[in-house]
Amino acid sequence: MGLLGAMMTPLYWAVSGILVGFHWLLSAMGMNPDWGGTWALSIVLLTVVIRTALIPLFVRQINSARNMQLIQPKVKALNDKYGHDRERLGQETMKLYKEEGVNPMASCLPLLLQMPIFLALFYVLNSVSRTPDQALGYFFQQNPALAESLHNATIFGAQLSSTFLPIEGGFGATQWVTATLVVLMTVVLFITQLQLMRKNMPPEALTGQMAQQQKMMLYVFPFMYLFMGVNIPIGVLIYWLTTNLWTMGQQYLLIHSNPAPGTPAYVDWEERMRAKGKDPDEIAARRRGASKPSAPVGGDPSKVARQGSASSSGGTAAGGDAAEPAEPTVQRQVIQRQQPRKGSRAARKQ
Repeated sequence: MGLLGAMMTPLYWAVSGILVGFHWLLSAMGMNPDWGGTWALSIVLLTVVIRTALIPLFVRQINSARNMQLIQPKVKALNDKYGHDRERLGQETMKLYKEEGVNPMASCLPLLLQMPIFLALFYVLNSVSRTPDQALGYFFQQNPALAESLHNATIFGAQLSSTFLPIEGGFGATQWVTATLVVLMTVVLFITQLQLMRKNMPPEALTGQMAQQQKMMLYVFPFMYLFMGVNIPIGVLIYWLTTNLWTMGQQYLLIHSNPAPGTPAYVDWEERMRAKGKDPDEIAARRRGASKPSAPVGGDPSKVARQGSASSSGGTAAGGDAAEPAEPTVQRQVIQRQQPRKGSRAARKQ
């Protein structure tokens, strides 16, 4: 076992344990332990548990990606201004990231942390489907009969371990079930990407090079499932469809309740909040927390620093109100300079 295998082993144990646990629970409730529906529902519940545990990472990933989207107009302005000087452009871009408090890699880190878990799910299900006697995961290794049960279980006349190819004896139940799952996955992924583009992206993000990337993800990536799915076991396809449905629903709730500013979804959200008698600006400010001033592109950072110190000293957000506490100090200084002069004139009169 290599280093990667040693690192993945605890995840294999966890995945197999949760799957076997749900299978035991459903069997105890009266479902046939060898029926494909029992195993399919166990796979669905396993996926739900994993995706629920990953919600904090998902939210962090979405927020980081949203922050990067919102500063794209400023990034474009820097490209227009310093495009001829790559070194200066890099410096100004990093300066902008620092001022805005964003990190381009922050949206990638949660995804990287999720990948081992998704791989563990895939490898465990794939190993049981293809070679049940060499199944990954402690609980399947200790219970070979369960691995065989999952391998041989059927649903709608198709084994959970079977794949679309090769086609033997004509277009049968296996091909129908596989084709249905693959088409559903493609449609769900397409809808997920479409709702993100139409509802939760600012207009600036849908122009230029970024627009081409988004269109590629919309039209090309979903249809990759059509080619990949023909060699994937039905049990794994059930997991893929479940996780794609979860992503679509999770994204819909996020766009509906906490959309990105400057997007069509945000306009709809503002209207809903006003219809309920709530102030959308106040809600947005509360979500952002304590607001921090940021310099515009090409602006003077020192001015921003002075504004920030003034607002913090006054305990208010408005710049005019924050400047008022400085006036008594100036008056006291003037009085202190004038007092010796008054004393000297009195002495001369005497």
